Amino acid sequence: MAGVESYVERPPLPELARVVRTVWIQRTGDAAYVQRHLPTGGVELHFPIGGRPQLVGPLTGPQVEVIPAHTTIVGVRFLPGTAPPLSAMLDDLVDQRLELTELWGSLVDRLVETMALAGTPERALLILQGQLQREFQGGADPLVGEAVRALMPWNPLPIDALAGHLALSPSQLRRRCLQSVGVTPKVLQRTLRFQGFLALAQAGATATGRRGADGMAGLAIDVGYADQAHLSRECLRLTGLTPSQLLGGTVDRCLCGHDHSASYRPFLAGRRPVLDLFKTELARGA
Repeated sequence: MAGVESYVERPPLPELARVVRTVWIQRTGDAAYVQRHLPTGGVELHFPIGGRPQLVGPLTGPQVEVIPAHTTIVGVRFLPGTAPPLSAMLDDLVDQRLELTELWGSLVDRLVETMALAGTPERALLILQGQLQREFQGGADPLVGEAVRALMPWNPLPIDALAGHLALSPSQLRRRCLQSVGVTPKVLQRTLRFQGFLALAQAGATATGRRGADGMAGLAIDVGYADQAHLSRECLRLTGLTPSQLLGGTVDRCLCGHDHSASYRPFLAGRRPVLDLFKTELARGA
């Protein structure tokens, strides 16, 4: 509807699924829109149609942006440990927004012009993804990819065991993580744990009932928080809001009203079924 802010996520092209978590189109209406960007563990590309594209580096806390009225943005959110070709290490880009021309040079001008002539945001997004397919020649660091999988909340490996699991020294793991993700393994683990909570909430998941907890407290425990208070502290640190403020008082939708299922569906792919979780708990108690 004209004059109304909208945000639509969708899966990336299949050829980009190994590196891109989701793509999106956002339109502002007759008024400016206040957008709160949250840490995801990955970097993002923001392409305002007809404007100057930016790279949003790995975030460690909330970043608030005021998007002008009548603006259309197409965006790409990368998986943790992957990024488009860059001339800088990711630890140099933490909590920064950079003009993409600083990183890609004259290619950006040609891409901006082509996308502006695309006719629709949907076609512009396809053009951007096609460019990423051509540019993404190198692969992600496989050991960092394994570290990301090992730190997911459904497959948690203690930080002090992660380096040995990867046959690296702690200093080597830290260095490679900083280069390929932008943050230390511990910061990445905290970010992934919170993203796991949001993924379960957005998916309308039911808590497993471990320790007798349900609702928001149950989901918090399922992803590794000690209790709901622990979740609340981390939520405030990562988003600047309490869980109730972020989710609008419900456990199945964020306050902004956007549907983030395309972003969280691949994130949830590695989660074990509830039955397996119960079996694990029973085995521990045996």
